[in-house]
Amino acid sequence: MTKPLDPKLIPKYVNQLVVPPVFKPFVVRDPSTGEVLSHNYTIFTTGFKQQLLPPDFPETLVWGYEGIIEDGSCFSATPGPTFEAVKEIPVNVQWVNNLTDPHFLPVDPTLHWANPNNMPTPEPPFQSFPPGYPLAQCPVPVSTHLHGGEVRSDSDGGPESWFTAGEEKTGPNFTQSRFTYPNQQEPSTLWYHDHTLGITRLNVVAGLSGFYLLRDPNNDIEPLLPSGPFEIPIVIQDRSFNEDGSLLFPNIGVNPEVHPYWVNDFLGNSIMVNGKVWPNLDVERRQYRIRFLNGSNSRFFNLKLSNDQSFIQIGSDGGFLRCPVTLTELLIAPAERADVLIDFSKVRPGTKIIVTNDAFAPFPGGDRPDPDTTGQIMQFTVLDTPPVRPVRLPPILNNIPILIPDVPKQTFTLNVVREETEPGPRELLLDGQRWESPISEMPQVGSTVDWVLANVSAATHPIHVHLVQFQMVSRQLFDSVRYLADWESLNGKPPLQHPTIPLDVEPYLIGKPMEPDLNEQGWKDTFRANPNEVTILRLRFAPQNIESGGSKPGVNQFSFDPTIGPGYVWHCHILDHEDNDMMRPMKVVSGLILESNPQSCCEVVVEGNTQLVPPALNNAPISDSKTVFAEIEKVCPEKVIISGFLRKSITYTAVLDNGVKEDNTITDDLPFQCIIDREDANENDSFMVTGSTVLCEVFANTQNFGAHPETNDEVAYNFIEKDIIKVCIRKNQ
Repeated sequence: MTKPLDPKLIPKYVNQLVVPPVFKPFVVRDPSTGEVLSHNYTIFTTGFKQQLLPPDFPETLVWGYEGIIEDGSCFSATPGPTFEAVKEIPVNVQWVNNLTDPHFLPVDPTLHWANPNNMPTPEPPFQSFPPGYPLAQCPVPVSTHLHGGEVRSDSDGGPESWFTAGEEKTGPNFTQSRFTYPNQQEPSTLWYHDHTLGITRLNVVAGLSGFYLLRDPNNDIEPLLPSGPFEIPIVIQDRSFNEDGSLLFPNIGVNPEVHPYWVNDFLGNSIMVNGKVWPNLDVERRQYRIRFLNGSNSRFFNLKLSNDQSFIQIGSDGGFLRCPVTLTELLIAPAERADVLIDFSKVRPGTKIIVTNDAFAPFPGGDRPDPDTTGQIMQFTVLDTPPVRPVRLPPILNNIPILIPDVPKQTFTLNVVREETEPGPRELLLDGQRWESPISEMPQVGSTVDWVLANVSAATHPIHVHLVQFQMVSRQLFDSVRYLADWESLNGKPPLQHPTIPLDVEPYLIGKPMEPDLNEQGWKDTFRANPNEVTILRLRFAPQNIESGGSKPGVNQFSFDPTIGPGYVWHCHILDHEDNDMMRPMKVVSGLILESNPQSCCEVVVEGNTQLVPPALNNAPISDSKTVFAEIEKVCPEKVIISGFLRKSITYTAVLDNGVKEDNTITDDLPFQCIIDREDANENDSFMVTGSTVLCEVFANTQNFGAHPETNDEVAYNFIEKDIIKVCIRKNQ
C-alpha cells in the first residue's frame, strides 16, 4: 500500500529547471512561390514515466504530449513540448489519443462528465477508489483546447468534443481531431491543455498541458527583449506524491455521500516547475524574459523574489501591455499568464534568489502557504559572468484599442450550491445554471458588450472566456448578502430550472469602482472575480487587431466564421469548479438587426405535472396562482425568440391524522420558449416583454388517492394541468 510522501523530505533545488523543447513542424509551402502556407503537426497524448522528483526518488507515471521536436527525435513529456507559432501562418494539428490504459486518477461518475460508456449514474453507497468504477476509468476521453486562441469552434477543443483512443467513441460535439489555429491575433503566451467534460482536473494533473508561443516577426518590441536561452517559459503547478513516486490525488470527496471522489479545491503540497519539483535555474548576470503560467488546478500564487528585487511585467494573457509595469510581487490565478523581465545584471555572483509565494489557499480566505513547502517555488543561482545591461524599453509597448459597448450589458452571478449540514459545496454554478441548461449566452459577432459579474461566493474565481481576448473595466464592492437574498427571491435557489432573471447590481454597490491593476490593463482571457465584488469586463466579438470603433454588430471580421461548429464556452478556471458545473456554453450568432415592429404576440402551451403528497387533501378548492417571467433571448430579421418560465404556486389544505388542518404550498417553475415571426427590428432597439396566463381552479377531495410511480408511496392527488401563455413584446418608446 502506498503512503503519502512528506514534502519536507524532498530536497529543494537539486533538480535543474528544464526548458521544454520545441515541436518541429512539417512546413507546407506553395510549390510555385515557396511561400509558407502552414505549419503542420501530429501530436499524441500518451502515458510514460518521468523524473519529476529529485534523482534519488522513483519516477512518476504521467500523461503528456508527444511529437517530433527540433532535433528530429520523438519526444514526450509533461509539460508537453512548446509550439513556436508565427503570426499569419496557420498551424494545423492532428491530435491523436494514444491513452489505452484506464485512468489512474479517480473519475467521479456522479458529475456531469464525458461518460464514453454511457454508464448510469451510480447511487450511494459508492465504491471506494481504487478501483472505483471500471466503466468510468476506461476508455479515457481527451479534448485539447488552445487556451486564449482565436479559432473556429470546431477547432476549439471544447468539453464535449472529446474522443477516445482510435476515435472509437466520440463526444456529442466531436466533428474532427485535426484542428486549425489561424494565428491572426497579437503575439502572446498561450497554452494548450486538456478540456474534457468532467475530468479536465484529472487530465491536467496527469500532465496534459504545454506552451503555445505566438510570435510576430514584424513586432517592434520583440527585438528589444531577451531571446534564445534568455527567454524561458515557466509553468508552475502544485502536486502531491506518494512514497513510490506516484501522483497523490484525493479519492474521497468533500461531500462523499453526494460525489464520492470530487473535491472543490485540489491543493498539492509540493511545487513543480516545468515538470521538476522545486528546481534551480543557473542564470547569467543579465536580463531574462520569463513567461509565467499558473497551470495549477486551484492554487493561486503571489510571487516575490527573496532579495526584494523588483521586476517588470510587459505582457498579460493576450499580448503586450500598453506600458511596462514595475512590480515587487505578482498575483497570478490559475490559467493567467504574465510576461516578465527580471534583471540579474547587478546581482553579486553566487547569489541564490528564491521565488516565494504567500497567496492564501484556497484564495483568498484559506490558509497561508507553508514557508518550507508551498511558500517556495524555485531558485535562481547567479553565475559569475560579465554583466550585460538590459536594453531600455520604450514607454509605450502596445496600442490597445478603446472598446465601446454597442449592445445592452449582461449581468451574471457566481453561485455555490451547498446544504448547511454538509462540509462542502455540492456544485458551483454560473448564473444559477448547470452546464446542460439551454444556451443563454449568444453574443452577436462583431458586437461589444459589458459583462457584469456579481460574486456572491467566498472565493476568487478566475473566469475564462473562449474565442476572444477582452478588457477589464472595473471592480466594485457590493452588498453581496442582500443581493443574493433578493436574487434568490426573484429566481429561487440554484440550480435553476428556468432562465435566470437578471438582477441589476446598481442598488447594491458600495463605494466607488476600482480600476483594474496596472498589469491587468491589457488584453485578458482570464480574470479574477473577487468575493463581495462586482467585476465588469468588456468583450468584443471581433479580432484583437481591429481599431477602436472598427467593429459592428452582425459584421464578422475574423478570418473564420465563429458561428460555425458546436460553439464555445466560458467557465471558472479552477478546474475542480469547472468539472462540477461552473461552466456554460456560448454560441456566437450572426444576423444583422434591421428595423423594428412595435408589438407582436404569440401563445404557447405549458404542461405542468404537480404531485400533492399525503396527508389527505381537505375537500376544498386548490388555490392556483401563476406568474410569467420572460426575456428576449435573440432578435434577428425573421424572428424574435423569447424564453421564460411560468411560476405556479399550488396552495392546498391538508388534513393530518389527528384531524388538524395544515396549509401547504408547492411551487413549480415550468420553462417555455416562444418564437415570434417578424420582418424587422432596429439596431439598438430595446423591448419590454409581457405575459398572461389562462387561470383555472382545480378541485380535490379526500377520495383521490393513488401511488407514487417510483417510490410506491401513497399519494393524495396527482394531476397534469395545461396553461396557455400569451407573450407579447413591445418596443420601448
